[in-house]
Amino acid sequence: MHSLWNATEAAACTDDLALRVYSSRLLGRDPSLVLHGGGNTSLKIIEKNLFGEDEEILYVKGSGWNLASIEAAGFAPVRLRPMLRLAQLDTLTDPQMVNELKINLVRADAPTPSVETILHAALPFRYVDHTHADAVVTICNTPDGLRRITELYGELAVIVPYVMPGFDLARVACRSFVTQAKSQTIGMVLMNHGIFSFGDTARESYERMIRLVDMAETYLREQGAWELNEPAAQKSCCNRREIGELRHVISVKAGRPMILNVTGSQRGFKFARRTDGAEIAGRGPVTPDHVLRTKALPLIGRDVEGYAEIYRCYFQAHEPLAKERKTMLDPAPRVILDSELGLCCVGGSTAEASIVADIYEHTMDCILRAERLGGWQPLPLGDLFAVEYWDLEQAKLKKSGKLPVFSGEIVLITGAASGIGKACVESFLRRGASVVGLDISSKISSVSSSSAFLGLQCDITDEVQIAAALDQAVLRFGGIDILVLNAGMFPASKTVAELSCEEWRRVMAVNLDANLILLRETHPLLKTAPGKGRVVVIGSKNVPAPGPGAAAYSASKAALTQLMRVTALEWGKDGIRINALHPNAIFDTGIWTDEILQARAKHYGLTVQKYKTNNLLGVEVQSRDVAELAAEMCGPFFACTTAAQLPIDGGNERVV
Repeated sequence: MHSLWNATEAAACTDDLALRVYSSRLLGRDPSLVLHGGGNTSLKIIEKNLFGEDEEILYVKGSGWNLASIEAAGFAPVRLRPMLRLAQLDTLTDPQMVNELKINLVRADAPTPSVETILHAALPFRYVDHTHADAVVTICNTPDGLRRITELYGELAVIVPYVMPGFDLARVACRSFVTQAKSQTIGMVLMNHGIFSFGDTARESYERMIRLVDMAETYLREQGAWELNEPAAQKSCCNRREIGELRHVISVKAGRPMILNVTGSQRGFKFARRTDGAEIAGRGPVTPDHVLRTKALPLIGRDVEGYAEIYRCYFQAHEPLAKERKTMLDPAPRVILDSELGLCCVGGSTAEASIVADIYEHTMDCILRAERLGGWQPLPLGDLFAVEYWDLEQAKLKKSGKLPVFSGEIVLITGAASGIGKACVESFLRRGASVVGLDISSKISSVSSSSAFLGLQCDITDEVQIAAALDQAVLRFGGIDILVLNAGMFPASKTVAELSCEEWRRVMAVNLDANLILLRETHPLLKTAPGKGRVVVIGSKNVPAPGPGAAAYSASKAALTQLMRVTALEWGKDGIRINALHPNAIFDTGIWTDEILQARAKHYGLTVQKYKTNNLLGVEVQSRDVAELAAEMCGPFFACTTAAQLPIDGGNERVV
């Protein structure tokens, strides 16, 4: 553990709050210190209020912000004196505490202050840093962790036995500081939770944190509990059907579609195959905070039903002991350790599953190091239940809004690098889906920067490439719920008399044959889609109203439409619905080159602009219009529709 403080960067900070942002980001940069919203930092300063009076303000990290990317707006400004008075109380309920934090904010638009605000306020230092450093909690989670931590830090740190986060922790920690702190004290260890450091400058507080954590890492190294043998390279066993079925069962237990990420983690493979893996992983997480993301225990193997029953027993055993009645959360696992798949992580979105994966990567390291140090011994399940079913977390559930329509679902879109396909990517992402985009162009990888997007270069006329792409999609997200068959080619105009068999077959390969392969290969995944599979075929106006010079294109789209109708007849029993859109004159797509556009306009005796709006409504239909309708056809309003053919062409006289 080394200090990342850079004097030049720090000098660019214009005030104390900017320095607070800078040093917080230094902490957040290291995942072994904080992960995804974990940890918090604060600063005490004096500011003028509206009456021109000096007022002591505590700037503390706000809820929902990550230290790695926090900005000044992410710190909640709270009046300090009321927080100091609260610290003197003997009791304060969580709802009362949250209310007091909010009514003492200086800015009404500020984020909700950290639940550890009172503790930050009571520590008599301008800067306070708090992390969940892996090395520190590893030592804590051993049978004699308290002795080890006490001997390691001596008078450098105040040691506080585990207390659940919130007011009780603030009260106990404050009193411990008063009775234990010495002149050389630079930090505080909250057993099984994390570590605090403090100082009068941002640099002092930050570098004290680095010093304390480095001491813990050095201790583990000296005890032979730091270096972990790297596992041999391993590859996930990708049986698409089995992974899709596993995701289906998990989603049923969760009560909504879930993302299942087969991480391919090398550590995960080795950990999942340990003879004692189930036993040590089944003891609990690194800190109670993690249960909010990972649940208390992982699933070992694939018996989701068995896991759900164990979870229900866990709830029934601890809920009667709670002060208030609790509503059971879904009993689906969030972490799976399987001998063939390795580490798999579950979330309501790609981002959630990714957070679970990051947390458990660190969890495995902590467990293995603690085992070398004397044994992995985290907190009892009762303490974990108290955090998982904390009043504040239950309140969040009651206030949580409606999820996006495609939350937890996966969409596969062909021809996704441009035009209608690219617009479909954007439309489905906006609606909460995870999206796999296929395209022959290398530009597909940069279509979206969203973590919920996977862009794969793929020639869809090649069955091997399609199979490889589907494998990657299923490993990343767990299945396919929606298929958008958009890729196509529109060759230069040629009469039937001029059309070669080679060109005919090339058009058919892209516009028809490739779609047959995709339908066939995705069918097992669509069958296991938690919300029932859906397919949208991007057809063409040329199906009901072909034009001269476009025989291959018109015939391929007509055949694709007929394939859609037959598929609807065959797949209806599986609850899979498949519909077609017939766009016309969508000029912001890859198939409409300037050459083709000018040729078609000339053929009809129109200017290019007139050709673009040559429909009953006199409008230009764009890719986004088609994409929005494609997304809606996969939503609830079309739940009773299959085998439909819907034009989106502004009204075409020949079709009408």
